[in-house]
Amino acid sequence: MGNTFDAVFVGSGINSLAGAALLAKRGWSVCVVERNSWFGGNICSAEITEPGFVHDLYSAWHPLFTGSETYRIMKSDLESTGLEYLNTAYPTAALFSDGSNCFLSTSQEANQKEFESKSAGDGGAWADEVSSFLGKAELAFGLLGTEIWSAAGARLLLKWLRRLRVHGSLEFSGELLSTSRDWLTNTFRSPKIHGLFAPWVLHTGLGPDAATSGFMNKVIAVALQLGGMPVPKGGGARLADAFVHFLRDQGATLNANTHVDTIEIRGSRAVGVRAKGEFFEARRAVICNVTPQQLYLKLLDGSAVPSGVLSKAKRFRYGRADMQIHLALSEPPRWQANQERFSRTAIVHVCDGLNSVSRAVNEAERGLLPADPTVVLGQPTAVDPSRCPKGKWIFWIQLQELPSSPEGDAAGRLNSEGVWTESLKEHFADRVVKKLEAHIPNLASAIMKRIVISPADLAQTNINLVGGDPYAGSCNPSQFFLWRPLPGIPNHRTPVKNLFHIGASTHPGPGLHGASGLMVAKELLGRSFPAS
Repeated sequence: MGNTFDAVFVGSGINSLAGAALLAKRGWSVCVVERNSWFGGNICSAEITEPGFVHDLYSAWHPLFTGSETYRIMKSDLESTGLEYLNTAYPTAALFSDGSNCFLSTSQEANQKEFESKSAGDGGAWADEVSSFLGKAELAFGLLGTEIWSAAGARLLLKWLRRLRVHGSLEFSGELLSTSRDWLTNTFRSPKIHGLFAPWVLHTGLGPDAATSGFMNKVIAVALQLGGMPVPKGGGARLADAFVHFLRDQGATLNANTHVDTIEIRGSRAVGVRAKGEFFEARRAVICNVTPQQLYLKLLDGSAVPSGVLSKAKRFRYGRADMQIHLALSEPPRWQANQERFSRTAIVHVCDGLNSVSRAVNEAERGLLPADPTVVLGQPTAVDPSRCPKGKWIFWIQLQELPSSPEGDAAGRLNSEGVWTESLKEHFADRVVKKLEAHIPNLASAIMKRIVISPADLAQTNINLVGGDPYAGSCNPSQFFLWRPLPGIPNHRTPVKNLFHIGASTHPGPGLHGASGLMVAKELLGRSFPAS
């Protein structure tokens, strides 16, 4: 009976860890099977540049998690293992080519003052937006945290239909489908505020001209003011470590370096998985944190899946690719302006405003390397000085407007043949660093070591990141909300009994929140969870 469990999880991303912990907390025997050497999926910290410099290799920032229901339930359990979150008063800022900037803090009053200084009336506009959003926050977050095709989803929608009535419901539906450009240009006069918020839609896998990007932009903007940009002290992996510690204390089994080959079906019911010839039996549920194509086209025998589902899985689309650049610096950056505030800011977007972001997205979606990419410049050391030796600094850089297969360069300078070679990734990283040097005069002399992770590197590291898509599938409306992961497959159930599908490819989509794991755990246990 050593390999027999109530539930077996395939993959150990945040949704698996959350779901497994919640089941284990209620007495289920749980097994997590992971193909990589670490647990946590895209949560991974390592000293990849110089000794003592702890870099978050992939995901790095945890506002979605600290604001999630999973954290509310598990908070005391995780903190008992030593998990500690740190935060800053300045979650984000935008820096433009002319050296001007715009900041967002965790203070409503400070943000109104900042916005008003950019354009008369914009401070009041922000206050109105926050107030309006908070009045419907339960609906907004409910849509992202509830099984829409369920009794709970029906109750949520009915409640708000009664509250908003027909006119208000239609108005909210319009907000839901609006673009970031619509929201920003209709709300704020200042292009600087447009440039502050527009890059955040990239973190949802969308662009500023995509439907639903306006809704997601507003959710993120208000959430940043309310919750800041928290990170675990000592590195993002401390969160995964805390879950692993808790699970092992509950008697769970966790297997790393173990690639699952197949899901075993008996009598139309999932009964376990096979990995390296070993069978892990699941009495109650097999829960897979994978893409639809991995699940339906590789792990399952085709005879167990309806032909219509197979066809839909084959048509599942992936989004733009992602690159990361990790820098170890011998000293903190010396910003040309606003040194005090920039040195305390978690994420700085270096761009030239709304149209700049839109143009780079458009170039990437046409297979081109952007001539002027939006640089997501993360400063984990600004929040957690323990990440590197005293007096040093770390930059975590992300580029979210890249093609999976680069067919050309919008700037006409780099040669590419549809493949991310070592040479191409380094030359593109040179473009990014050169852009930053214009705002940080000591950057070139301060770089001790640079590590570049290309889209091809991401895809090789994690099979869910197909083509280097960090969000495990396009988040355009036809593949989101009711249609994620596949049209006609409600909730996180599958056509196979006792087989469940979770992860970034499923509702509510990507992000370090653990929501899909929580939803499946709730369904399996048939109850909600009181706070610990």
